[in-house]
Amino acid sequence: MATTAADGNLKPYLRKNGVKREHIGKNGYHNHKEKNGQGTDVSSRCHKHEPFEQAPMYVAVLTYLGFGIVTLFGYLRDFLRAVGLEKCNIAQEREKQKDFVPLYQDFENFYTRNLYMRVRDNWNRPICSLPGPVFDLMERVSDDYNWTFRFTGKTIHNVINMGSYNYLGFAENNADFLKTVADKVRQYGVGVCSTRQEIGNLSIHEELEQLVANFLGVESAMTYGMGFATNSMNIPALVGRGCLILSDELNHTSLILGARLSGATIRVFKHNNMQSLEKMLKEAVCSGQPRTHRPWKKILIVVEGIYSMEGSVVLLPEVIALKKKYKAYLYLDEAHSIGAVGQTGRGVTELFNVNPADVDVMMGTFTKSFGASGGYIAGKKELVDYLRTHSHSAVYATAMSPPATEQIIRAMKCIMGKDGSTEGLRRIRQLAENTKYFRSRLKEMGFIIYGNNDSPVVPVLLYMPAKVVAFAREMLARKIGVVVVGFPATPITEARARFCVSAAHTRDMLNQVLDCMNEVGDLLCLKFSRRKYSPQPDLCDETDFELDS
Repeated sequence: MATTAADGNLKPYLRKNGVKREHIGKNGYHNHKEKNGQGTDVSSRCHKHEPFEQAPMYVAVLTYLGFGIVTLFGYLRDFLRAVGLEKCNIAQEREKQKDFVPLYQDFENFYTRNLYMRVRDNWNRPICSLPGPVFDLMERVSDDYNWTFRFTGKTIHNVINMGSYNYLGFAENNADFLKTVADKVRQYGVGVCSTRQEIGNLSIHEELEQLVANFLGVESAMTYGMGFATNSMNIPALVGRGCLILSDELNHTSLILGARLSGATIRVFKHNNMQSLEKMLKEAVCSGQPRTHRPWKKILIVVEGIYSMEGSVVLLPEVIALKKKYKAYLYLDEAHSIGAVGQTGRGVTELFNVNPADVDVMMGTFTKSFGASGGYIAGKKELVDYLRTHSHSAVYATAMSPPATEQIIRAMKCIMGKDGSTEGLRRIRQLAENTKYFRSRLKEMGFIIYGNNDSPVVPVLLYMPAKVVAFAREMLARKIGVVVVGFPATPITEARARFCVSAAHTRDMLNQVLDCMNEVGDLLCLKFSRRKYSPQPDLCDETDFELDS
């Protein structure tokens, strides 16, 4: 029988960790002669090329200088507020509660009130249309430096959407495509108002779970109504005290939260660095737990398929080789990769031609490529059956709404070709074409971009805080909607704009965005790359190849 992670016993589908002095079995990607389990497959070698170009030194100096200046002005404004020369708009303690523990810490809010508030107009913009390849924005202005906003009553029409995760364009309002969704609303309504374990388990929920399992090529799957909670509530059900989590340093917040809630020991390895991961695995197996040196109950490696802020792709064959070598378990978050990469949209396992059975826990969301909401956990039947009764998301959360469920079924059947058309494959190929075109053009212009060439997440490095703000405003003035990200969401010297390419983007739309990028890049001096880009595709280093024995 399956037991909880905290009771000291191992679950039947997670074996006890140990290491044997034997070579890794041949699986099509790895050879035991290689020190770090490096891939020998052509696809592994090619996809490994992910340049992270460093900006010139003066850019880093000016970035720190910019933060220093705004910090000094922040302290000046705080002084002016304290003496009553500047109006204080922030939340404050009431006089009669001054002796209590403060709810609002002044120092913790320093960044918010003095830096973020000055540029808040670049975020949380209200959209008043379908967030498809283009959308409409409600115009707003501020009379008090972004502390409050007022609407002008005007609408900014036909802004090209380069920020939504609508990778395959299924966030649409085509009446013909959405007919089945409308039918399910009439049949089931829009909400279930119950958990799956009570009276919220609908036939379409079970249909979706079977479809997801078939799509991924695994034994079983379970769906959840919220993607974030799929990670944060399921990881604590899998590991607990006495277990070790090895987490990539760029993992999403939901994975970090789930790891912290589990009570397991957490160690962070360098992003996509197999030497760092293997070093931690060796130490974990040889040394065991701190102080007692008992063997870890479980070692769980947690990675993402596509990292949402970097656009990089996990080195999956290498991670699987290390996982097998050290008898660890692998948790793969495919929130951004499922549907978006692979010849038929089946994510990084298909991209690298990896057997899905080699991944112990497959997680993904329906909020990106499928144009809906929620997430899934897939793998062996024993794993899924255990989570049905032990996951807080499964036991306490309301079941997924019927229209969202049908939308996912509709999109997944389209991708799999079960709707009798090739529209799904067309969208996958269009996304791949758009991604490669957009990335190559940005490189030609001289921008520094991160990530894998197959990744539809395209970060463009802006670095300086003032240029981040100016870039977002200048692009919106040209009717291009972009997402800009800075500290503390990124390292202080690596602020960026994050573009998300969609299959719904036409070539004319992308050209319009690129023309505006070229213009704004020259205006704000954002073309920091010192590399000479060749339009020829990257070739693999044939000297790295080894013949199978």
